[in-house]
Amino acid sequence: MSENRPIIALDFATQSEVAQFLVGFPKDEALFVKIGMELFYQTGPEIVTWLKSLGHDVFLDLKLHDIPNTVCQAMKGIAKLGVSITNVHAAGGVEMMQAAKAGLEAGTPIGKQVPKLIAVTQLTSTSEAAMHRDQLIEVPLIESVKHYASKTAEAGLAGVVCSALEVEAIKSVTPANFFCLTPGIRPKSATIGDQKRVVTPAKAKAIGSDYIVVGRPITQADNPYKSYLEIQAEWQTIKD
Repeated sequence: MSENRPIIALDFATQSEVAQFLVGFPKDEALFVKIGMELFYQTGPEIVTWLKSLGHDVFLDLKLHDIPNTVCQAMKGIAKLGVSITNVHAAGGVEMMQAAKAGLEAGTPIGKQVPKLIAVTQLTSTSEAAMHRDQLIEVPLIESVKHYASKTAEAGLAGVVCSALEVEAIKSVTPANFFCLTPGIRPKSATIGDQKRVVTPAKAKAIGSDYIVVGRPITQADNPYKSYLEIQAEWQTIKD
């Protein structure tokens, strides 16, 4: 069920910046893009509507984490935007995740596809030492990730956001159709930045990632479209 297109993280502050970035891409090429907090909170839902009107698929990465009723009501609104994927924090618990899924299902217009709902296990910027220190979780990081993934599957969600380094372990404790979306992807030539657990596109594919998210190696490249095509080619080196 692997997605052939790398998901581009649109880590910009304004719609005009996104528009300028997209100038370098063929107008008829349908991209898969990620809208995170930075862009969504400064532009509002209109950014999703606009990108959808251009023919692009959207992963709305807001990582909801609140009491179940609040998350449910928020997801009803998100469902109306027509995004392909959205997410919550698995740390919110099974009841919250179930409420999020119910909200998406209730809010999706009749005849439209319900967005895929996934959960964040541990952020790829979180090291094991930081998890011990800041979250007081004493087990190894991989055990925390596996636990969150199991609870996500128990709640009926479609998959998780995780490091590609954790995909094999996650798939050993979740159903066959459960998917892994992996940020922290960097080509060999790229700098790591603030990510701690990173892999190349080819390694992510070999490990079993179903979706990859790539930001700065594309958005900050001298030629973003060329970089995108190179990463896509590397991602597709190993066929399903």
